[in-house]
Amino acid sequence: MDNFFTEGCRVWLWVEDHYVPSTVDSCSGGVVVFNTNYGQVYTYKQNAVSRQRVYPMHNSSINGVEDMATLQDLHDGAILHNLQLRYTQKSIYTYIGSILAAVNPYQSLSDLYDATAIERYSRHHLGEIPPHIYAIANECYRSLWKRSNNQCVLISGESGAGKTESTKMILRFLSAMSQQSVVLSTAKRASSHVEEAIVESSPIMEAFGNAKTVHNNNSSRFGKFIQLHFSPHGNIQGGRITDYLLEKVSFLYS
Repeated sequence: MDNFFTEGCRVWLWVEDHYVPSTVDSCSGGVVVFNTNYGQVYTYKQNAVSRQRVYPMHNSSINGVEDMATLQDLHDGAILHNLQLRYTQKSIYTYIGSILAAVNPYQSLSDLYDATAIERYSRHHLGEIPPHIYAIANECYRSLWKRSNNQCVLISGESGAGKTESTKMILRFLSAMSQQSVVLSTAKRASSHVEEAIVESSPIMEAFGNAKTVHNNNSSRFGKFIQLHFSPHGNIQGGRITDYLLEKVSFLYS
């Protein structure tokens, strides 16, 4: 138990039905003081603290991981702590296996989505380089030919989480891949027009159905199903956007 209560040791503290990342502030006179990451201070008698209430934090949670499937601490607190830790490092994307968790940065990160990033992620498989939405889009695009099957990307989250922006980024990547795949100049002109129309359709759709909410000044009031059709050469030949109202009550009474 001595190592367990070493001053400065990182631990998980059970507080109000969930684990909170904390640090052992002091341990003397049979009393242990814990400081949580959220500014709270808890004091317990050492002989009254069990491993159900406090247990050491694994290095994977201390340093943070790119793929939360590799976390050794398996509970909600560890997941939220890892996302928060990466957010402070300006890493807004984190994998959970083949699932991508994105945290809205609420600021412009233009260099994260430029042409260089598209080129980089188009040359690597999922998991080979840091998490990114382009990696998901690239895996989806490559799987069209690898598996000879339709592919689907599901984007979900609460209001203001960044679903609409994430959709734009995936369309941007697929549009770039489509343009790279075109060889004939006649096909290039036709393809570019389709890609442009799909990418630029988002603002038009938003103008008809978005509204201001507590969390978001431009919140979508409807869901979107976007369908893209690719030629055997890999370029976009056409697409369709279907919208459906998800929040009828919120729309009528907000």
